[in-house]
Amino acid sequence: MTTSCTGSASGKGAAAAWKPGAAGVGDRLFPGLGNGGYDVAHYGLTLHYAPETNRLKGTAVITARATQDLSRFNFDLSGLRVRLTTVQGAKAQFAREKDELLVTPANPLKDGEVFRTVVTYDGTPRTIEDDDGILEGWIETDDGSTALGQPAGSMTWFPGNHHPSDKATYDITVTVPKDEDGDPYDVVSNGELITEEDKGETVTRHWRTEEPMAAYLAHVSVGYFEVHKGWTDDDLPSFVAIDPDESEDAADVKDLVPEIVDWASERFGPYPFSSTGAVVDHLPELDYALETQTKPYFDEAPDEPLLVHELAHQWFGNSVTPRQWKDMWLNEGLATYAEWLWEEERGGEEKQGGRTTDEIFEDFYDGKDPESEGIWSFPPAAPPSAARVSDPPVYGRGAMAVHKVRRAVGDEAFFDILRTWTRQHRHGNADTDEFIALCESKSGKDLTKLFETWLFSKEKPARMR
Repeated sequence: MTTSCTGSASGKGAAAAWKPGAAGVGDRLFPGLGNGGYDVAHYGLTLHYAPETNRLKGTAVITARATQDLSRFNFDLSGLRVRLTTVQGAKAQFAREKDELLVTPANPLKDGEVFRTVVTYDGTPRTIEDDDGILEGWIETDDGSTALGQPAGSMTWFPGNHHPSDKATYDITVTVPKDEDGDPYDVVSNGELITEEDKGETVTRHWRTEEPMAAYLAHVSVGYFEVHKGWTDDDLPSFVAIDPDESEDAADVKDLVPEIVDWASERFGPYPFSSTGAVVDHLPELDYALETQTKPYFDEAPDEPLLVHELAHQWFGNSVTPRQWKDMWLNEGLATYAEWLWEEERGGEEKQGGRTTDEIFEDFYDGKDPESEGIWSFPPAAPPSAARVSDPPVYGRGAMAVHKVRRAVGDEAFFDILRTWTRQHRHGNADTDEFIALCESKSGKDLTKLFETWLFSKEKPARMR
């Protein structure tokens, strides 16, 4: 079913020979995500949210560059009612088709033209269930809400190009009324807090992300939080927000975040963003954490390995982002291996008695590690469907492939590979072929058989020491 609203129709004759941008970017696992014909540079999101009614009003100012002559283009948007769209200041036609917002500008856009689209919208933002049964999107909590976007949930609260191949900078400004006792809700988002304004009945907070970010990593949490501000040894600001219900169990998080970031910076290269932190909410029924950019989100107090994993994603996944979702193992395999390194060097939470990475590898191979169940069900670099993109092979067997590279090339070349990877693709996109090429270039070795065995083979490899 298609609904439409018509604005100015001028320029139609001139636009007739021009082409609309594609709906989707050709991702094998998520063909409906993203859109062709343009590249977004910046999102300016101004949101008004009422926790008591779960109603959202938004204005999205989207600055993009046309990558072809455009007669029409699409944004991903699920639910919400669009009230008005303008392109380059002129009223534009728009229509809805499922999770697509189709925008026809009054005048067609030339290849290379930088253009600004404004979308005004409102409604009750959706919580959606993704292909593997996990909840995402705009999720109500016991004291507010949180917005989580992997892989498609971000389109439930703002229109845009919601595929990781199109990264952009963000300004997110959220106005929330005070509660019935006159107390303000907290609003936490990506990047740095630029302004905070108390207007009596409402409070407005403006967060800015100056480094490019994939849409699925954009995040807003509304609720009551205890805020802890600190610094890493490299003078990087840290902002940790903890739900009071998790305060006791998460007491160490504010100190662990800077410690882990400093540790990871020595191994993976300079931290890629201008701030760090975490959000520890109280939403245990969610049953997952997410590496939201600069401040990973936890549904409850995290243990040490999980905190290491999500912070490692700031390098692997957030700064260096897969070009397509099939390369998810580059996120999860490398972040899982960061957990292995932490245990080997730090000995786990008790700082003693941790396994070596060789021992962890053997425990995964033998099925003794609690995270090893199901790791042989498909090759980590070839998830069979969208529903399987976050399954155990992508994590555990992905980490095993990383360990095999380390053993094949030696520690000096291995850590040089990781630091080069994060430097060469900083704030960009990359894929498996590029990772393999880098490993071979840095080591001077042909690693074809290694990667065929551990990334692409459907069978459990024979034990070889």
